[in-house]
Amino acid sequence: MGRAHIAVRSWRRRILWQGVVGGSLLLKRVIDLAVASCALLALSPVLGLTAVLVKLEDGGPVFFRQKRVGFRGRLFSMWKFRSMRRDAEALKARLVQHNEMAGGVIFKMKNDPRITRVGKWLRKFSIDEMPQLWNVLKGEMSLVGPRPPVPAEVEKYTVEDRQRLLAVPGLTCFWQVAGRSEIDFAGQVRLDLAYIRAESFSLDLKLLLLTIPAVLLGRGAY
Repeated sequence: MGRAHIAVRSWRRRILWQGVVGGSLLLKRVIDLAVASCALLALSPVLGLTAVLVKLEDGGPVFFRQKRVGFRGRLFSMWKFRSMRRDAEALKARLVQHNEMAGGVIFKMKNDPRITRVGKWLRKFSIDEMPQLWNVLKGEMSLVGPRPPVPAEVEKYTVEDRQRLLAVPGLTCFWQVAGRSEIDFAGQVRLDLAYIRAESFSLDLKLLLLTIPAVLLGRGAY
């Protein structure tokens, strides 16, 4: 009788925990849908103007689509306004030796010659990231979560680094509001894992609010 009682209590706790986790995920998804929908409508004039400016820069594509690694390793196509030259990927092979990001996993240059004139402004104020609101609507991304890496970066991950993939990727995160590209890869991993351990509605709200001044100031963006 004692064992049966313990088993029932254990089952109840498990069901309660699953309900709490499921409810939190549902709430987060509802908020993602509501905010992303409203943001796309409110920002439509900015999106339209940006599309025109990108097209006028060099006549190339307005959008840039790239394969990224999402929740638990699932691949998806992430959208951005194109901020680089059309031959950016080909040029990258010749610039690898100039990588300024410690660790060698992520490629970053403060004065990357591949970035267009319009692209510099788009990146400074994160306007190039706005099309990812569509990824949020599709459920591939969330408003808050670790930034999604490209497959080539994940191939270089350690076991600890791969824990970043245990959360739905987001538009903003801890290191996006704390220095962005000025934070090295190890620091990004450390902050992402701290977010995953402490993930909550209140933390997401705090990070969203902190993102506003971070974007307006353009600190660490390149």
